[in-house]
Amino acid sequence: MRWQPSSGPETARRRAERLAAVRRFFAERQVLEVDVPALNEAAGCDPNIESLVVGPATARGAPRFLHTSPEFAMKRLLAGGYPDIFCIARVFRGGEQGRRHEPEFTLIEWYRRGFDLTALANETSALIAEVLERPELASNARHLRYADAFAAELGIDVLDDDTEALAAAAGADEHLKGSLGADRDAWLDLLLSSRITPAFDGQSLTILSHYPSSQAALARLDPEDTRFALRFEIFLGDVELANGYVELLDANEQRRRFSAELERRRRRDQPVTPIDEALLAALEHGLPECAGVALGFERLHMIYEGVDDIAQVLTLRSGPAHD
Repeated sequence: MRWQPSSGPETARRRAERLAAVRRFFAERQVLEVDVPALNEAAGCDPNIESLVVGPATARGAPRFLHTSPEFAMKRLLAGGYPDIFCIARVFRGGEQGRRHEPEFTLIEWYRRGFDLTALANETSALIAEVLERPELASNARHLRYADAFAAELGIDVLDDDTEALAAAAGADEHLKGSLGADRDAWLDLLLSSRITPAFDGQSLTILSHYPSSQAALARLDPEDTRFALRFEIFLGDVELANGYVELLDANEQRRRFSAELERRRRRDQPVTPIDEALLAALEHGLPECAGVALGFERLHMIYEGVDDIAQVLTLRSGPAHD
């Protein structure tokens, strides 16, 4: 039985200092810190993210779910009249364990009223630079569109439904072809992680934007080309740090997208989780024009410490402490 801390008190002290830097950053911009419940009656529908179930935890005997992000609750606050807000939340995701993943981790999420995609991406870059004490990261960030990255690196049209070309670019064997089948987005995700992001500069930020609309369950579509969404991710080298977008405001469209995600979960034999009706009610009431982003704090701390395993920036790892 292992009982020892994952990291020492000096690492914990630097973690506290970096979190203080985050709070200073938002205080200077008059962004209000909020707290939201981690335990909810509904869960996200994303087939790529599994919620952890706690239950039965209500008087009705129904299970509850640990949140995978504070997003839905924060949008309810915005619809209720809150100003620009941020949250430093412990979040939980099933099936995520590795050198860069833990089932429990810290997410910094914030929402800016009236911001467009570029303004929020630039502010996110500024926060990353502030926390890492590397100001050049904000000024030297590279902006790159998703489709342009695939065309330049692989000669691939990301809107082409021919998954054979995607499989060939991935060097896929028959087993992988059978596993991913005709799921274009699954092939694109694989190529992004295996071929695109490894080519990114490890000493500068890359802001990858305008993802295909099929990869934007909560983002607004680009009015200039609705085949793409107003979504970005920020990488330092191949390390994904942040995911943001201009928020979808239409409750009916959001319900349609949730239903489509649940259908994908059914086809994959994944648990079908309840739709968050409170979020949809908030959207019907009226979410202000805004953009939001989530940033994984432990990955940022890993870069600050110069380590490559998330365990090295945790005081204690969650779960069984067995060898």
